[in-house]
Amino acid sequence: MISYEDILLAPVLSEKANLLREEGKYVFRVDMAANKIQIKEAVRRLFNVHPISCTVMVVGGKPKRQRSRAGYTSDWKKAIVRLPKGEKISIFEGV
Repeated sequence: MISYEDILLAPVLSEKANLLREEGKYVFRVDMAANKIQIKEAVRRLFNVHPISCTVMVVGGKPKRQRSRAGYTSDWKKAIVRLPKGEKISIFEGV
């Protein structure tokens, strides 16, 4: 089994993620092998909150070029975790 620290790779800090945070939704970059249940459990254990739901999506890589060779950046998985009213994750509040 993957450890909880390995499931959540990084918080996503973008304008859209900041707007979602005002609604009580937090966005994370997660491991590609993790599922919704594992992500909710990792958020619950690491941040001492009680997630209500989790939405997961795979973000496709963008086309890139290096000199004359074309390629793509890696795909990655994004999770949006919704918390109940009144609960917050402290790492996002200092940003």
